Amino acid sequence: MEADGPFDRQMRRLRRDRAAGRFGTADYLHRLTADELLERLGFVRRSFARALALGCGDDYPAARLRERGIAVTQADAGFAFAGAGGVQCDEDFLPFADGSFDLIVSIGALDSVNDLPGALLLIRRALRPDGLFLGAMAGAGSLPRLKAAMLAADDAEGGAAAPRIHPQIDLRAAGDLLTRAGFALPVVDAHGIDVRFAGLLGLVRDLRAMGGTNLLRTRPRKPLGRLGLAAAAADFAAHAAADGKTAERFEILHLLGWAPAPDQPKPARRGSATMSLATALKPRSD
Repeated sequence: MEADGPFDRQMRRLRRDRAAGRFGTADYLHRLTADELLERLGFVRRSFARALALGCGDDYPAARLRERGIAVTQADAGFAFAGAGGVQCDEDFLPFADGSFDLIVSIGALDSVNDLPGALLLIRRALRPDGLFLGAMAGAGSLPRLKAAMLAADDAEGGAAAPRIHPQIDLRAAGDLLTRAGFALPVVDAHGIDVRFAGLLGLVRDLRAMGGTNLLRTRPRKPLGRLGLAAAAADFAAHAAADGKTAERFEILHLLGWAPAPDQPKPARRGSATMSLATALKPRSD
């Protein structure tokens, strides 16, 4: 099972368990994203009785859901994040029966799942008809400064570019994945967040606390040498503002999809519109 995808499952569990002890030092993205998803949930005009907090790190999202009177099951690839009474599992090997939940929320974990299409399919199957999935994960465009710094490091050490940054999916691909997984009325959007760091080591420290460092099976096993580290730090610092801090970008994808149900609204048939988009958007003269 270890060689079934780009990510090292065993290392992923280990890194998430290690991160649990220091997650609170760098949980700003996690809490911000959780608040945004739960704000969207507030606009849904229906009630939910049983939810799954999937790969959600600490218990912040679960606590917010319980405040709404929802019974919550927690599941995570790491034993520590799953917590007492939670379930340790990978998202692409969910152990839950079909139709177990009417709400599933996942924050910041699906971007490091080996079989993301399979995970989304299992999430959809674990939902009852007309159940709702809300997810958030890092997408294409994230960590541009770190990518450039790592390229500078490899160049300084005279080697080829090493696989140090996870592959990232874009908005269109995320929407396609939801559709392929069988979700009804899928919606995907992106929100960029800039976080400023005094130096490269501060960024790396926070990524470790998030459980977000390199999990690729093909990752270099040999750490960067002094030349590589110096080149990476210098490249990162070269983009600093006047106060000496460098802004790093996190592009967060928000995913929403419903488990199909007979009484759901159906999207209009392609080509059935009676008005063109240009006409609909044309300013009115009155």
